[in-house]
Amino acid sequence: MSRKFKVGDHVGWNSEAGHVSGRVIKVHTSDFDYKGHRRRASEDEPQYEIESDKTDHVAAHKGSALKRLSD
Repeated sequence: MSRKFKVGDHVGWNSEAGHVSGRVIKVHTSDFDYKGHRRRASEDEPQYEIESDKTDHVAAHKGSALKRLSD
């Protein structure tokens, strides 16, 4: 089972550019379109939209790719 997060949680993940952190702004529990691609999500395996702390970039990730950070 994937890790569970909620809107407002501070999380981090690894990207091509290195370690990134941000805040969860949306939780998806059903399939959704994101930047022209269909993303799979469910109650058991939600996906999260996260806004970067350093830029306005928004990314979508599975919970397994995220780590909760302290504030």
